[in-house]
Amino acid sequence: MTLLRLAVRFIRPYWGAVAAVVVLQLIATIAALYLPTLNADIIDKGVVKGDTNFIWSTGGMMLMVCFVQVAAAITATYFGARASMSLGRDVRRTFYRKVDALPALDLARWGMPTLITRNTNDVQQVQMLVLMTLNFMVSTPIMCIAGIILAVQVDAGLSWLIWVSVAVLFVVVGILVWLLLPMFREMQDRIDGVNGVIREQIVGIRVIRAFVREKFETARYDDANAALTRISVKVGNVFVLMFPIIMLILNVATVAVLWFGGHRVGAGDIQIGALTAFLQYLLQILVAVMMGVFMAMMIPRAMVCAERIEEVLSATPSTGGAAGAGSVPADGRVEVAGVTFGYPGAEKPVLNDVSFTAEPGRVTAIVGSTGSGKSTLVSVIADLFTPQSGHVRIGGVPVDSLSREQLSGVLGLVPQKPYLFSGTVASNLRFGRPTATDEELWAALRTAQAEDFVRAKEHGLDERIAQGGTNVSGGQRQRLCIARALVAEPKVLLFDDSFSALDVATDARLRSALAESTGDATVIVVAQRVSTIREADQIIVLDDGRVVGRGTHDELLETSETYREIVESQLSLEVA
Repeated sequence: MTLLRLAVRFIRPYWGAVAAVVVLQLIATIAALYLPTLNADIIDKGVVKGDTNFIWSTGGMMLMVCFVQVAAAITATYFGARASMSLGRDVRRTFYRKVDALPALDLARWGMPTLITRNTNDVQQVQMLVLMTLNFMVSTPIMCIAGIILAVQVDAGLSWLIWVSVAVLFVVVGILVWLLLPMFREMQDRIDGVNGVIREQIVGIRVIRAFVREKFETARYDDANAALTRISVKVGNVFVLMFPIIMLILNVATVAVLWFGGHRVGAGDIQIGALTAFLQYLLQILVAVMMGVFMAMMIPRAMVCAERIEEVLSATPSTGGAAGAGSVPADGRVEVAGVTFGYPGAEKPVLNDVSFTAEPGRVTAIVGSTGSGKSTLVSVIADLFTPQSGHVRIGGVPVDSLSREQLSGVLGLVPQKPYLFSGTVASNLRFGRPTATDEELWAALRTAQAEDFVRAKEHGLDERIAQGGTNVSGGQRQRLCIARALVAEPKVLLFDDSFSALDVATDARLRSALAESTGDATVIVVAQRVSTIREADQIIVLDDGRVVGRGTHDELLETSETYREIVESQLSLEVA
């Protein structure tokens, strides 16, 4: 059972706390079970016989037992809370590290909304079940077994009422669990749907407003919210039945005990105090079973959540996940040999037998029409995607043999969609090299043509950056991301259409500064504008995932029809 395996795996470091909970719950339960016996003695031996001293002494004993019960229960709750909260923390940490280690292509199988839900809501459901289990389910079997034994000792003639009542409760539990399990699975999926719509609308709020689609998106959210509400109402309807049915069983059992017990008292088969004790034992047993019912109502949802969590934790990365035991690249020479890559479920590969070499100290540009596979090729070079055939080497070392730490030390990537993290300008620039000095940060900003606007900020390097960099313009965000890659001083720099938001003059100054500052680094640039890469030492032309041209700008104008078409189309647009 996935839920049990997950709980045992993560609760194992806290067996000491769990053992303390068991011992303390045992003490609290024994104390609770001892109270009806003392109460019966007070009635039969004190009240009936008029023995005041016995009433006082036994009453004092009951107070002491109550104090022990309360103290043990409070301490058990403390240890149970510590263990369950620690389990939740460890599951979230392990889940995050697993997601952080998975390749981008694997993460796309689930999507960000469901991963967020699984690491928050799903983990919380498992955590709460463990908490409730430690607080109640430990005492429930003790209370039931010991209560039945003591009740039978008091009066075996009424014991059939216990078996009937408990059996009815278990039947009710079975039916409710059977009804709830598929509902909880659907509920978690609906939560994923709501999170997905909210995330998409927040990220794309500018596009929504630009096309005046607020009403449409509001309706789409209302549909997702209504679907979650409908399944939640169904679950609530089942829950609504639970407590009335349980209370009905409790009340019927109480009436039955008083009815049949009264006849036995009248016949002299049992004393009044013993009947009172039997009734209290029956109520304790049924209350314990009721808590078990309540726990059983939580188990189906926790089972679904555990399966969703374990699905991610047990996922096998599509890449090898190298341990980094091999050698570190001596230089930034990039060799792409016979690389073929296709997305899962695609009709044909995005890249077909792509081969080229990018030398250190030189600029290699990759150009092609939209959908030709340029960004996919960058992802393969950066080991974000694993090719179906062929290989990529940096400095003669296969990239799939390098650990992520080793690869990040030799390769710097500026993605097509620049992203900044919440913090400051300095914290974002130091993302790849935390030890960088302020002077090095300013040097990288100067090269990236970002120094002027950062110095114009009130706090300079300490200026706050919002999540995603939404409080700076697109061009500023791109230049900060370029500076971040430069600060890391990698042997290979990958620019995936990283100059698209820059004006022509800034683009020219940036390319000139890069040529002076990159030194012996291998620079690979993906670009849409020919003006950005016309001075490159080597230009690779892609068309439908294949290399159809290779050379300098002047050479390709003479030898590559595809490249000429790209150049002519851009010249015609500029003239227009």
